[in-house]
Amino acid sequence: MSTLNPPTVECQMMIRKSVSEVFRAFIDPNITTKFWFTKSSGKLEKGKTITWQWEMYGVAADVTIVEIEPDKLIKIEWGDPATTVDFEFTELTETTTYAVIKNYGFHQTGAELIQAIKDNTGGFTTVLDGLKAYLEHGIELNLVGDKFPQIGEK
Repeated sequence: MSTLNPPTVECQMMIRKSVSEVFRAFIDPNITTKFWFTKSSGKLEKGKTITWQWEMYGVAADVTIVEIEPDKLIKIEWGDPATTVDFEFTELTETTTYAVIKNYGFHQTGAELIQAIKDNTGGFTTVLDGLKAYLEHGIELNLVGDKFPQIGEK
């Protein structure tokens, strides 16, 4: 595996809201819980480690916030072994934002790497879809909870 072009998951979506609203949706767990995880130990702040929970699946993840550039970038590390996730925000107009999520630093190889890339691509696409529905239309689609109904709460 080349270190020049490491495997990277990249998902993107235009959201019809201001860049500050889209950025805040990832920083503030009161908003993020409407489209992604169900509980958080706190707001994202540089240097902090917080815990996100998906109660329907009985899983949690410790998230270390590496960098925050207001309305532009949130960089976190999570998982075991840890990977890096960049949430990038680009203002297209005063009322539209292009959100990109990049996940990289995978430690797996071969079939395990392909599965990790597949899982993370699907997961982050689901997050962006849920974000769009919630911010643009006020609809909580419960996409993350419905993704694996056979292992979640009925």
